[in-house]
Amino acid sequence: MITEAERRAAAAALIQADRDRRPITQLSHTYPDLEIVDAYAIQQLWAAERVAAGARLVGHKIGLTSRAMQMASQMTEPDYGFLTDDMVVGDGATLDADRYMKPRLEVELAFVLGADLHGPNLRVHDVLRATEYIVPALEVIDYRTEVPRSITDTIADNAAAAAMVVGGRVVRPMDVDIRWVAATLSKNGVIEESGVSAAVMGHPAAGIAWLGNKLAAVGRHLEAGQLLLSGSFTRPVSVEPNTVIHADYGPLGSIGVAFR
Repeated sequence: MITEAERRAAAAALIQADRDRRPITQLSHTYPDLEIVDAYAIQQLWAAERVAAGARLVGHKIGLTSRAMQMASQMTEPDYGFLTDDMVVGDGATLDADRYMKPRLEVELAFVLGADLHGPNLRVHDVLRATEYIVPALEVIDYRTEVPRSITDTIADNAAAAAMVVGGRVVRPMDVDIRWVAATLSKNGVIEESGVSAAVMGHPAAGIAWLGNKLAAVGRHLEAGQLLLSGSFTRPVSVEPNTVIHADYGPLGSIGVAFR
């Protein structure tokens, strides 16, 4: 583990990297004793700084939800990050590509809770019962550190969360089979990726249950009204200036975002 002073220095370095749009050396290189518990503590310090600056915490994102991504990161479980209100934009938004370093987009589903969820021992049915609605979402991911990255680098870097786009049709969890939501992602009119939501831990609600149980271990819980990104079911697609992204979710509608 590292010291509290080192955690604060690491958080400050990430915050500055985000402001400067310039990646820093991997924290795992700067602090060889960095552990996962340190990485989440650094992430929380970053979140606290965002709130102190006027942002509002609105939810969480879940990453590394596929077995392939976990193996690539030498992990046996997903990771998570925070979402603030200034990270969320609506369907059809235009974002500045130079606000990010090397932005990429992923296709996801967002859950909005209608009731609190307290772990441990949460299951898929608990999540579905507590969910007010589900909506298509795109996550913008970005790295504030150099690559290659260890899992501690990724977690400290807010699990790579940078922004999210919400849109399409709002559905209640029992109105559709959430496991089999299919989507295609097009970049400048060309289909780049496609996937099915069952790729997220077998059921996208499984990721939400995992998060609730993980937070319970540190005395926290999921709250009514929170927006929860359940994990990507496509590979990330890179974006640059003059890119238009369109994701088609079939019966759940479509969602788009442009980068200038």
